[in-house]
Amino acid sequence: MITLPYGKTGMPLEEGNAAVLHSRITQLKSEKSGRQLVREALENPIESPRLRDLAKGKKTCTFIISDHTRPVPSKDIVPEMLAELKAGNPAIDITFLVATGCHRTTKPEELRSKLGDEIYENAKIVVHDCDSENNIQIGILPSGAPLVLDRLAMDADLLVAEGFIEPHFFAGYSGGRKSILPGICDRVTVLGNHCGEFIDSSYARTGILKDNPIHEDMVSAVVQAGLDFIVNAIIDEKKNSAAVFAGDPVAAHEAGCRLLHDYCVIEAEYSDIVITTNGGAPLDQNFYQCVKCMTAAEAAAKEGGVIIALSECADGIGGDDFYRQMSGGETAQQLYDRFTAVPREETAPDQWQSQIFARVLAHHPVIVVTRPEMKETVEACKCLYAATADEALAMAKAMKGEGAKVTVIPDGVSVIVEGR
Repeated sequence: MITLPYGKTGMPLEEGNAAVLHSRITQLKSEKSGRQLVREALENPIESPRLRDLAKGKKTCTFIISDHTRPVPSKDIVPEMLAELKAGNPAIDITFLVATGCHRTTKPEELRSKLGDEIYENAKIVVHDCDSENNIQIGILPSGAPLVLDRLAMDADLLVAEGFIEPHFFAGYSGGRKSILPGICDRVTVLGNHCGEFIDSSYARTGILKDNPIHEDMVSAVVQAGLDFIVNAIIDEKKNSAAVFAGDPVAAHEAGCRLLHDYCVIEAEYSDIVITTNGGAPLDQNFYQCVKCMTAAEAAAKEGGVIIALSECADGIGGDDFYRQMSGGETAQQLYDRFTAVPREETAPDQWQSQIFARVLAHHPVIVVTRPEMKETVEACKCLYAATADEALAMAKAMKGEGAKVTVIPDGVSVIVEGR
């Protein structure tokens, strides 16, 4: 039996003959506490002065923190960054800016859980609004999209960010520059960057930064915004800090990506059935996010192979636009072709997620294991529904035969599948 990540509890799978593909992230361990790892990274920043030195003489600091959809170990990172800032300038005025991108607003209880009671109750916290009239344009991205950012970031004397690095299904990796784009950008900037042309690029894939047009836009956004300093963590399978990188936003992020790559690459076991998950809570909190793990399964499945994706979807669909796009009468291939052809300036909200989902569905039947309340939604979005992993596997074997080759990727968002 295998216990697969699902919500906060997990879900069993009775399958003894599957090839199980794990990243080597379980081997990335530290005997030091997360706080100590952050402290040491702050003491030895990459291609940057120390944060305490950057804080000297500054009146205001905007501190970008992640939102509720990211398992960033903020309780390790934030207190140490605050201590470093105050060590350099006890009087500096710090405001937290929650990088929601185009996600829903982060709830007070989510912020309290993320930051801890003491920081939450004493800090100034602003949640970014991608549709706010206070967002201001500061430039143009290489894609031609306008770079429109939260004014709170642009008005600060010092701009810093926390984050974490993991494989990302079209930006290559998360972390670093994503605190700016999409984190604190206006919707018009996010839509321009996530356009159909860029999503269609063969370089807009998991683990790829070189020649990735989405990544190139994001790096430009960081430079133009003047992000001064980052602290990014790599987390282990229990979501504890395993390595931390601090310093210059581009150089520190690239150093983290290089380390992570060696632990996340797995060789594809091309199979008739591939079972995967979004890594459990909080990353499997909605159906929209579930597309991420499907891309790992896509890279390991034979043409026409069945993909089984486990996602609790405690928050439901995760995007009304995403649902409307996927639940129409067009075939998956028709959807993909239409999204790819949409001009950059006409990109629709959630189009990128729908485009990638359509790409997967055009080549693979997808069975989604989730809560019974999601059955109608899942089926409307051109997938099959199952209540348990075992039920889904039985359905897949009925389609591909009892002798079908099965691969399990327990955490589809932590791996980079190579071989194609």
